[in-house]
Amino acid sequence: MTHLEEELHHLHEEMVEMGNLVKMQIEKSLTALIEEDVDLAREVIFNEKRVNAYELSIDKDCENILALLNPFASDMRFVFATLKINTNFERIGDSAEGIAKYILQSGKCFDKELLNDCHFFEMADTVKQMLHAVTSSYADNNAKLARTVFKQDIILDEINKSSTDNIALYINKRPENIYQALYLLTIIRKLERVGDHITNIAEEIIFHIEAKVLKHIKSAAKEEEDLNE
Repeated sequence: MTHLEEELHHLHEEMVEMGNLVKMQIEKSLTALIEEDVDLAREVIFNEKRVNAYELSIDKDCENILALLNPFASDMRFVFATLKINTNFERIGDSAEGIAKYILQSGKCFDKELLNDCHFFEMADTVKQMLHAVTSSYADNNAKLARTVFKQDIILDEINKSSTDNIALYINKRPENIYQALYLLTIIRKLERVGDHITNIAEEIIFHIEAKVLKHIKSAAKEEEDLNE
């Protein structure tokens, strides 16, 4: 194995570790919200330091490979894709930390009726499935698995679109829970954004494996869909 191959292998393993850590962060933050586990929420906030450390280390490794080892063709695509994937995972980690902080600020368990009215359980399960798909697809170089998240992201978009009306209806029924409802609305917005970061990761995985750029094609399709609504 050449020095370049060793460094690329190390980078791949490090990125897999970060992806699994971020997946765990999201899973723990959602579990903490549903089960009112403030200790678990504090653990998520504490572990954000590890996510940031991974991001800095991976960025540095990518820069060193590009500057010192002169990768080309598929190796170059892999490094550039990993750089972008790294950024998106770090931002997902930020969202997990943000959710954990809202749990501590809310001061009490989120009303199950509120969670049901906003389809929160479905949203949480979908996010977890999407994260599992992209972490596995990166680890196994599986472009087919990466593509599965695009359809799931539509579910998140629909739940997010309906959330304002659902929250308003809930507040009319339970005005005493207005702050809790507004916290949940912000969390739903964060999870929708997590879905966007996951689809960005999937696009980069496909770019690395198949040398296909999907970003502008997807953006154009989304703009056309928005115009037709």
